[in-house]
Amino acid sequence: MHRGELLLVFFVLTVTSASKDCISRPQVHAMEGEPFYLKFCETSSPVYKNETATIRWFKHDAFHQRVELNTESSSRITFNGYDLEFWPVELEDKGTYSSQVRNDNQSWTLTVIQRKEHSCFSEKLVTNKKVEVKKALKVTCENPNYSELINHTSLYKNCKEVINPPMIQKDAEFGDAGYYSCVFSVLHNGKQYNITKTTNITVIQGNSKITPAILGRKFETVEVELGKDVALNCTALLNENDMFYWNFLSNNSDPNVHEDVNKTAWTFEGKLHAYKILRIGNITEKYLSVLYNCTVANEEATDTKSFRLVRKEMVDIPGHVFRRGIFVAVFISVAVVCGVILCVIYKVDLVLFYRRLVERDETLTDGKTYDAFVSYLKECHPKNGEEYTFAVETLPRVLEKQFGYKLCIFERDVVPGGAVVDEIHSLIEKSRRLIIILSQSYLTNQTRLELESGLHEALVERKIKIILIEFTPTNSCTFLPPSLKLLKPYRVLKWKADSPSYNSRFWKNLLYLMPAKAIKPWREESEALPVLSEP
Repeated sequence: MHRGELLLVFFVLTVTSASKDCISRPQVHAMEGEPFYLKFCETSSPVYKNETATIRWFKHDAFHQRVELNTESSSRITFNGYDLEFWPVELEDKGTYSSQVRNDNQSWTLTVIQRKEHSCFSEKLVTNKKVEVKKALKVTCENPNYSELINHTSLYKNCKEVINPPMIQKDAEFGDAGYYSCVFSVLHNGKQYNITKTTNITVIQGNSKITPAILGRKFETVEVELGKDVALNCTALLNENDMFYWNFLSNNSDPNVHEDVNKTAWTFEGKLHAYKILRIGNITEKYLSVLYNCTVANEEATDTKSFRLVRKEMVDIPGHVFRRGIFVAVFISVAVVCGVILCVIYKVDLVLFYRRLVERDETLTDGKTYDAFVSYLKECHPKNGEEYTFAVETLPRVLEKQFGYKLCIFERDVVPGGAVVDEIHSLIEKSRRLIIILSQSYLTNQTRLELESGLHEALVERKIKIILIEFTPTNSCTFLPPSLKLLKPYRVLKWKADSPSYNSRFWKNLLYLMPAKAIKPWREESEALPVLSEP
């Protein structure tokens, strides 16, 4: 290739890549979903000036190994001269990129910022600019890197669109402060993209001075308690170089009196707003007769505010009355909490005591014949003999003979030869409770009929309440209908062989679930007798 041809090719490459500024900084940030580019900065070495060169692009993986990029790496990533273009850049593009032209290398660490749903810009991509009030404020939307592709430009202030053309040129006012976002609409390969460029403009006070002034009343009385601490707060508007200090007649070496460092901030109007705090600790009588003066001054004006400490008059409650009040309040609180806890723990005992006390009877006017229908395994085999004995002997002995309830036992109260289905349904309708004695072998054809009829009465017609007595844990009873899971936990009782006494927790819980009924008083000698005979 002749020298003239080399110069022509290099010129074309230079013109093509000169449309964008090269990026020399190693850390770069980009907004998710916007076009972005990386551009190699050409070397200044004269060796390369008259030669064309091939540029190679790489992305470093998690093991810091370079992986060369090509046209098949991603449909969004393209090569244009010395430019690596993203159309658009996405979160997955973050990482370290490098380029190589002969022996010249350059690398960048790209951070992709996730777009916020309710914001038109990211503070990490904002350029800050200060403008003095009444000085020229100029906001223009220019993007020379994509100037040939831009087809529309919009200007936003604090994410609200400015109706005027995308340009502001005026004398600055304090109300002009805010975030100005230029949004460039770019058309590339038939698709529309937005590029955002945001500038934070702060309007500050110029060189014109203000008259310093202390805010608030010029004299203030502060009530204090002896032995306590107090903080006197003085606030002023002033210029940057004005004097702002405390002055009072006291020993300067007093360790109980000290000033905090000035706190300053620019107000919305551009004035310097400052406050200074004087802290006085362990107040005694000597601090009550002193004027504490806060002063702000410059060569043109002075303003002062005075503070005076006075003893706070307190109507104290006598110590013994206060202590008694605290003791009574604590005692009542503890008593209430303990009472609530005891009521929860001994709820069943309290209800049974109340029934005996008032001789309450729920069975007088409901028209029912039986207090409970007992559903149990009817066949007595050695493997289920305990359940059968409990249903036909133990349960009637306690509930009928000891507490006066009337139970419906199938083998005892159903007349042989009748229609079993009709008889069972009729007996359940005449009963106030359905007691189900549950075991592994419970669900025979006959008990299924009793169970389904009882569940219909309980869950559909709500005429009867179910009491479930477990001989085996429910987690092994997978044969039960799902509707039994609707039973509240307190309506499920677990029989234990070590609960023989009439006064045991099992029998109390069972009586609590049975209807209230006026019965004869418990016999003291009966309560200690076992229900099951000892072997």
